[in-house]
Amino acid sequence: MTSILAARNAVGWAFVLNGLLFASWVSRIPEARSALGLGNGQLGLLLLAIAAGSVVAMPTTGTVIERIGTVRVIRGAGASALAGLLLVSVALAGGEVWVAAVGLFLYGVGTGVWDVTMNVEGAAVERHLRRTVMPRFHAGFSFGTVFGSGIGAGAVAVGVPAVAHLLPLALLGFVGVVVGSRVFLPDEPVGHDEPAPSAWGAWREPRTVLIGLMVLALALTEGAANDWLALALVDGHDVEPWVGVTGFALFVTAMTTGRLLGPVLLDRFGRMPVLWSTMAAAAGGVLLIVFGEHVLVVVLGIALWGLGASLGFPVGMSAAADDPRRAAARVSVVSTIGYAAFLAGPPFLGFVADHVGTLKALLVVAVLLVPSAALVPYARKPPS
Repeated sequence: MTSILAARNAVGWAFVLNGLLFASWVSRIPEARSALGLGNGQLGLLLLAIAAGSVVAMPTTGTVIERIGTVRVIRGAGASALAGLLLVSVALAGGEVWVAAVGLFLYGVGTGVWDVTMNVEGAAVERHLRRTVMPRFHAGFSFGTVFGSGIGAGAVAVGVPAVAHLLPLALLGFVGVVVGSRVFLPDEPVGHDEPAPSAWGAWREPRTVLIGLMVLALALTEGAANDWLALALVDGHDVEPWVGVTGFALFVTAMTTGRLLGPVLLDRFGRMPVLWSTMAAAAGGVLLIVFGEHVLVVVLGIALWGLGASLGFPVGMSAAADDPRRAAARVSVVSTIGYAAFLAGPPFLGFVADHVGTLKALLVVAVLLVPSAALVPYARKPPS
């Protein structure tokens, strides 16, 4: 039991550090737009570099895990994220767009592979504990984003250079996964009677792909806020940049709260009612942010959006890993689809923002949640 608890804690820290690095980069997006001289559409193209890195690396991450193990994979991911954020820091100081694009691509590879690996390990810990804990692992990611956005807001407010902000945190993330992965659970062998399918084989499984499509909209619900909420508040409600970053901090705080409460709700009511409720909260929150004319209405909208975005990704990961023999390949599939939206969706919103404004572009999130709700039944636990 001690080894399981040690692995649980290590996985939790992996989620925290991943969220810390992501929010640290997000806090620098408004600076990136101005330092690199980009419009919204051009910024959207630059953000696409993160999506490209993740989507290239993630589909086969499950197969790589099966071959060399979670420890080596997550350490390699941490090294890629470190190299990427170093290049991004250099780019923001020198105004070189191509350097920023290369850095974001490397960071996308690192954060995407890191995400798959920690979810695979988290699912293994959840199975050993025999209770729902995946949303709380994702709450660790949210805690990391709270810390990262808070540090970022302070750094931006007092004018700390990007290299002095991002590089130390990237080093912390790399060291953290190297040390923490030493207590990961041993990799579970594939049953000899029925070998687990490859990552490509899992793409042909209808339930896995449909769970991924559900997660697609739910991941965009979270990803759109990560990349565009601060800018939407600045452009649409005419607030100072630090206020916009603070709005993002409120969003991730609400999302963290939802993930902490999620296991209790999921165990009591089941996946379907909880997911439908959170989808409704997210859509309502976006509408309040876009059309609200009073600060309290907008604040309420941010809180609802954060709560509504809290459980989609972790429940999708748990559903993909219901069968331990096929967890790595299936988590790779669902993570890839989810990250395609999580990372490529916000750049799409950049193009929409060029035509209708940054604030109204957020309505895309509310629209996409409607068809996603029809896919929720596929996330039910299969019969024992």
